[in-house]
Amino acid sequence: MTPNFDKTNDGLLPAIVQDATTQKVLMLGYMNADALQKTQESGKVTFYSRTKNRLWTKGEESGYFLECKDIQLDCDNDTFLIQAQPQGPTCHQGTDTCWGDTNSASYGFLTQLEAVITQRASEKPEASYVASLFEKGINKIAQKVGEEAVEVVIEAKDNNDDLFLDESADLLFHYLMLLHAKGFSLDTVVDVLKKRH
Repeated sequence: MTPNFDKTNDGLLPAIVQDATTQKVLMLGYMNADALQKTQESGKVTFYSRTKNRLWTKGEESGYFLECKDIQLDCDNDTFLIQAQPQGPTCHQGTDTCWGDTNSASYGFLTQLEAVITQRASEKPEASYVASLFEKGINKIAQKVGEEAVEVVIEAKDNNDDLFLDESADLLFHYLMLLHAKGFSLDTVVDVLKKRH
């Protein structure tokens, strides 16, 4: 790694810190060569503070350190991307990130879909398929997962990829409903997979 600290007048390069697990962006700081070296040696993310005019290890006052897992440079060698494991809130205002976001795992659209399922199961809008299935109870939801799983297997043996993908989407959708009905989420299943890994 050959960062170009000479690219700026003050020898500071931006360092984007991202949660190594959730991939959520936590904060932005600045590093000089000494801050980089201290981060690498201590395993705790250290910046050069422009207000304190000194090296500053994140968490040195709060105890909420950022445990460094990986450091990468961008294509111009002038911006760091740091993968870290936070040991508490990252922002000095007590929030998980410096943008006020909650630092939770996101699976993109699947996380949005989980939120829709949760909302419809609790609010029970009249025209909602999700609400109607939840009204019928967990046995019906589990039955639908079984039916969709069988249909995925059937379509996997044929050559129609569109039908296979449609049935796969149906299976995943109903599985998310079953997880919710049992009081779990994708996070729970991912945790099990991580332990097995």
